[in-house]
Amino acid sequence: MADLFAWLLSFFLLVATLAIVLYQVMCLSDLELDYINPYDSASQINKAVFPEFVTQGSLCLLHLLTGHWLMFLICLPHSYYNFRLYTRKQHLVDVTEIFNQLPWEKQLRIYKLVYLAFLLFLSIFWMIWSIVE
Repeated sequence: MADLFAWLLSFFLLVATLAIVLYQVMCLSDLELDYINPYDSASQINKAVFPEFVTQGSLCLLHLLTGHWLMFLICLPHSYYNFRLYTRKQHLVDVTEIFNQLPWEKQLRIYKLVYLAFLLFLSIFWMIWSIVE
């Protein structure tokens, strides 16, 4: 039962992280289509960066503490990348450079979405596996 609870918690953390990254992609798309000004877009994205890092780190820590080693090893590169961005102070979007960085930032977040969708698929698989057992 504890294993099922861990997978459910993992599922909800992944859905929250997916929602945060999807929100960032939508902000960048709105900026690209000129629905929002650069200052508002950058401030909205920057407000969502820290919760994304916390949920991803919590997910990685959850897999470590519950002994799901394969999922921990799959989550570790993304957590390390987020940690590296934070320590180098490259995690925030600059208002003055947002138009120059727009294609790169959007592509980066789309890669994150694909990665998180893969993790969500694996999490659902392992949750169903633990129910069947």
